[in-house]
Amino acid sequence: MADYEERQSLLGDDDSGSSAGGRTAGGPGGPMRAICDPKHFCHRVVVLVFMCFLGFGSYFCYDNPAALQSEVLQDLNLNTSKFMQLYAWYSWPNVVLCFFGGFLLDRVFGIRLGTIIFSLFVCLGQIIFATGALVNRFWLMEAGRFIFGIGGESLAVAQNTYAVNWFKGKELNLVFGLQLSMARLGSTVNMNIMGWVYSKIADLVGSPGYTALGGSLMLAAVTCLFSLVCALVLGFLDRRAERILHTEKDKTGEVIKLTDVKDFPFHLWLIFIICVCYYVAVFPFIGLGQVFFIEKFNFAPAEARAVNSIVYIISAPASPLLGFMVDKTGRNVIWVMIAVITTLAAHLMLAFTFWNPWIAMSLLGLSYSLLACALWPMVAFVVPEHQLGTAYGFMQSIQNLGLALIAMAAGTILDNKGYLVLEVFFCVCICLALIAVVMLYFVDYLRGGDLNLSAAARAKLHKEATSDAE
Repeated sequence: MADYEERQSLLGDDDSGSSAGGRTAGGPGGPMRAICDPKHFCHRVVVLVFMCFLGFGSYFCYDNPAALQSEVLQDLNLNTSKFMQLYAWYSWPNVVLCFFGGFLLDRVFGIRLGTIIFSLFVCLGQIIFATGALVNRFWLMEAGRFIFGIGGESLAVAQNTYAVNWFKGKELNLVFGLQLSMARLGSTVNMNIMGWVYSKIADLVGSPGYTALGGSLMLAAVTCLFSLVCALVLGFLDRRAERILHTEKDKTGEVIKLTDVKDFPFHLWLIFIICVCYYVAVFPFIGLGQVFFIEKFNFAPAEARAVNSIVYIISAPASPLLGFMVDKTGRNVIWVMIAVITTLAAHLMLAFTFWNPWIAMSLLGLSYSLLACALWPMVAFVVPEHQLGTAYGFMQSIQNLGLALIAMAAGTILDNKGYLVLEVFFCVCICLALIAVVMLYFVDYLRGGDLNLSAAARAKLHKEATSDAE
């Protein structure tokens, strides 16, 4: 009980006795200033700032290839299939590491050292990626993206663990929303600034080419170094709080048991299918979007990058708002169905019309945000708590497997058939996701599940289950 109370004071769930608590934390010299006291809200806001910027560099650099698609293709003399290998190599290590990222943080490195190690992988990967461009060695760029991928997804797990340790209770949902918004901000800034950075470096070195490309990517690595500094500061602040409050850090909860896979219900496999079929029609499209908007709509490169980034721009503010809406209304399956149908409409508009693409991309941004808010929480409704880590790890693993395979397939289709056939291919993927959603709706209905209950009905059911357990 004493350990529980100490942990609760760190998490801010017990605000009583702040004066006495501050005096205890500050020692004989009197209470600490609020900004230095780990129990105080002001100090946790400082921690939150570093926590949000922890993943900024990773998200900024992930879509460097998309922001510089034309430049990469021209300067390195690549076809689209080779270009999309840069995304595939990021995903390959995460087919395995998504399973074990939480385990490594819990049992091997610890949260502080693990975060620093994963941040170092991100920095090293981006530097190798940029060096490969500087010396015009594509295999070295692929190696850099592979190393970058080793750190990228696991760093997100570490970021979530820090959030739970510091904000479990009052502000956790808001903190997750802010972290997602900061991630999307990093992607948006990348999409809109890297073209300008490339042009300035090209002017500096005298001409466009792989030297200017490598210099631009090396400059982008500064954001990864900034995130590494945030990891070091977070480690210091977390260690300091643990020393002052004598607390034990919470675990990620991701206990890996591969044998749990055979016990997954049919609902969950449908959720996996929706996840893979949906996201493979979004991320690879964004990776190839810049040239699409230049060729089909005659956009200037800057405008093409801007419209390609609108998905992330909308997602930044929309994700927490739509998450709040789904929390208050329930009906997760219906919201997922709406998101999938809206995404299909956006792809059909892009494929078969010449309407202003800002309309379709804005729809895609809203539907992408809505699906994330409604789909991922459903996993917790269909598997017991002890299987959550395995379920989420498996879901992320097959998502990365799908992204790796579809990235290569999309590049090949584009090289051989063009953008129209590629868009039809993406529409087929979304249709498969829609079929899975409809199946999920009827399976859940026939089995009396709670995936599509209203929030009020779900709360009542949970209350009754809790009462029965007691």
